[in-house]
Amino acid sequence: MNEVDFRFGFRVLGDCRQPRRLIDWQTAFAAYAACDPRAECHKEAYLSAFAFGADFRKHLTATGSTAGFAGPCWAPWIWFDVDREDDLPGALDATRRLCVVLTDKLGIAEDDVLAFVSGGKGFHLGIPSAVWQPAPGRDFHRIARRFAEAAAELAGVTIDAGVYDKARCFRAPNSRHPKTGLHKRRLSVDELMHLGTDAILKLAGQPADFEVPAPTYRSEPAAALWAEAAAQVQREADARAGRLMSGDAPCKLNRATLDFIREGASVGDRHRLLYSAAANLAELGAPLPLCFALLTEAALDCGLTPTDTRRAIENGWASAQPGIRGVCGTFGGEVIAVQPAPADTSAKAGKGGAR
Repeated sequence: MNEVDFRFGFRVLGDCRQPRRLIDWQTAFAAYAACDPRAECHKEAYLSAFAFGADFRKHLTATGSTAGFAGPCWAPWIWFDVDREDDLPGALDATRRLCVVLTDKLGIAEDDVLAFVSGGKGFHLGIPSAVWQPAPGRDFHRIARRFAEAAAELAGVTIDAGVYDKARCFRAPNSRHPKTGLHKRRLSVDELMHLGTDAILKLAGQPADFEVPAPTYRSEPAAALWAEAAAQVQREADARAGRLMSGDAPCKLNRATLDFIREGASVGDRHRLLYSAAANLAELGAPLPLCFALLTEAALDCGLTPTDTRRAIENGWASAQPGIRGVCGTFGGEVIAVQPAPADTSAKAGKGGAR
């Protein structure tokens, strides 16, 4: 597989309940960067966080939905989402620390970091995968998550792991946030590091065009971190396959599962912990309706949408079922399914959360 074949993605104009429209990902991203009138930057809009091949085009054209797509993906940019509820200065501080790690430790040139104020409650950072050239694959999104989490750990920063859902909606550059009226505005690294929140929010009052970086150098530290993330994903897959083959599943209720039921989780961990809790309950033989009954209220209380909650529980539960893969979609670590997607399970029903 070659990344040049992974040119397709989707665009959502309006909220995430709207249809997924097939796009050439790079062309659409460049249009938003340039504030092209066709991008309609005055509107709420999203692009897919990942790019896909011809099999995705065929799937979306045939079904009108991203639900059920289990093929390979790739990304020209690896994204980091730093949110802090009602604490934009805290989010700014965390984003600055993460940016330092990306530039100083991973060797990403400052001019090649795409930093944005999201227009909502935090910041987005993107780094170009061209500087280490990772190969496309079915587990690309899982490796991206492990890679991003490892970089964030070096900075002592919590990021939102929900970004790495294969069919995730990710707010388009320069698009307008529906609640605040602010735009997802690009910041230079200098602006990110030195402007205060008031000045940053003032910039976000209007979109501003920018040039999409096209780096040609190679970052060995980023390549090494990606290789470690890929090895971790492979170890997890091998261990999982071994447990399923041997029938040697865990036979105890994890403390983390109990903690999630009682207290929920913080923004950066809520997707991962909900998924893990559902998987743990399933390993103990809990049917899917019981998982919903035990986990839904806590998930909603910690800010997950009903759609994200349902999908995380379904996919966590299905991850513990031998032989079930590839129909229901993706969540963070797995491409799995509970059952064939019903006719009304589509993007129009709100599949894929927004960041």
